Amino acid sequence: MNTQTYNAGEAATEISTVAVVGLGYIGLPTAAILAGKGLHVIGVDVNPYTVEAVNEGRVPFIEPDLGVHVAGAVSQGHLTAQGSVPEADAYIVAVPTPFQDDKTADLVYVEQAARNIAARIRPGNLVILESTSPPGTTRRMAEVILALRPDLSAEANGGKDAVLFAHCPERVLPGKIMIELVTNDRIIGGLTPEAATAAAGLYSTFCQGRIHLTDAATAEMAKLVENAYRDVNIAFANELSVISSNLGIDVWNLIELANHHPRVNILQPGPGVGGHCIAVDPWFIVSADPENSRLIRTAREVNDAKPGHVIAEVLTAVEGIKTPVIAALGLAFKANIDDTRESPAVEIVRRLAVENPNTRILVGRSFLGATLPDELAPLPNVVSTVTDEAIAAADAVVLLVDHDTFREIRPEQLAGKAVIDTRGFWRTTA
Repeated sequence: MNTQTYNAGEAATEISTVAVVGLGYIGLPTAAILAGKGLHVIGVDVNPYTVEAVNEGRVPFIEPDLGVHVAGAVSQGHLTAQGSVPEADAYIVAVPTPFQDDKTADLVYVEQAARNIAARIRPGNLVILESTSPPGTTRRMAEVILALRPDLSAEANGGKDAVLFAHCPERVLPGKIMIELVTNDRIIGGLTPEAATAAAGLYSTFCQGRIHLTDAATAEMAKLVENAYRDVNIAFANELSVISSNLGIDVWNLIELANHHPRVNILQPGPGVGGHCIAVDPWFIVSADPENSRLIRTAREVNDAKPGHVIAEVLTAVEGIKTPVIAALGLAFKANIDDTRESPAVEIVRRLAVENPNTRILVGRSFLGATLPDELAPLPNVVSTVTDEAIAAADAVVLLVDHDTFREIRPEQLAGKAVIDTRGFWRTTA
């Protein structure tokens, strides 16, 4: 299927009820946006706390403006949540797709969602996979459903009796999801052209950007390529930071100077790469074609190795102190959010604590409050505390995330302490 631009009104599919399976960082915003357009949306999640929160008009995580949308949709009766998959006209699957130990995609949640949908699906229904996935996952989801429902088909057969399967990857930035869901272009790939057009008709109810139609495998690959591109560019900056450190060069100054070239735009280095997209998606490409993805693999390895370099810097800074105290500022994978998925900051704190049990690590509170992620909560030498108190007690201060709240830290608070600034944060705000 050649890429086409969807024109509003092309789809004849009549959709009034949408089930969104998975009410996480993508599923819940999508459900709220659709409900805000007057569709009857039923959110489905295995977590009872999430279901309860949504039904009360609350959001179980931090995302600007999402709470207003959810509360409004619930109060108007357009959005509800439950633990089981209902009958609906369309199903949007937005469940996690983590990678396994060998870096291949773990599709257990997608396949479970498919089995649950199979029991409820009817001829003419639309099933959309939003979860970021390796090429072929949408087809695999269809195979699982159709194996359980041999009375159904994914073929057009004149149009009305087939089940329509499509892939529509999200392309949003945490912290700006409610804006970018509406304004960004969307790529929609169908197992059939009819499926792509039907899915585009649903998304056109709220999407103000262009909607580009293609086949499902190309749509799946497009999302992976977008994030692999970003990963490669970040790896270049992170590798520069390691080289510069070894040569005694200020990498921030180096990048600033290099970027004066009219065709150079080097990104900023950091403690690694996190989140469920950039830290994960490139591995799906590598697993799909290991022999020919050498650059993408190397970029992943460079970024995965960066936490180790930060740990080495921290240990050098507290060398000779018998029981050092380290203030670790920030745990999220990026600034001004509470999402710690695949966060290099969490990995750095965890490894420091486990490999150096005599070290006490005070995590400066930010968006997570007093709560520590599951990876850190059982560790006796990791404590969440008020940021100012963590800094005051610390021998070394490690800035891991450039949350705006840390701009309130005064230079005199850092006086006499070793400072490891992985974001160039204090250099840029000085």
